Amino acid sequence: MIRKNLQEFKKFIARGNVLDLAVGVIIGGAFSSIVTSLVNNILTPILGLILGGVDFSSLAITFKDARIEYGAFIQSIIDFLIVAFCIFMIVKLINKFMHFHKKEEEKKEVVPPKSPEVLLLEEIRDLLKEDTKKSK
Repeated sequence: MIRKNLQEFKKFIARGNVLDLAVGVIIGGAFSSIVTSLVNNILTPILGLILGGVDFSSLAITFKDARIEYGAFIQSIIDFLIVAFCIFMIVKLINKFMHFHKKEEEKKEVVPPKSPEVLLLEEIRDLLKEDTKKSK
């Protein structure tokens, strides 16, 4: 029973899409730190200057003994939107590059193979050219 489960697990792990997913998650984690740094160190300070230094994270309501920090939630939503927009722009740039690269490859591969009829006609043409040259 255990041996059968191990064999099924090995087959599952060895499938390409599982490995692709694992690589995607690892790269996504590394990419996340880049985007977070972009948001925290570049975009948020710029937005702070534009908005006059507004920081929503300090907004809160105290109700009896409970402190409801709705400002942190608003700040998280704003951070999420900024991160999502950054990722959208990066993916859009990558897709544009890939589309350009694909077009370049298509230009190189546009030469269709000649049909047997065309090859035969070209051979007849060449023979006729040779024949006319010999008769001159």
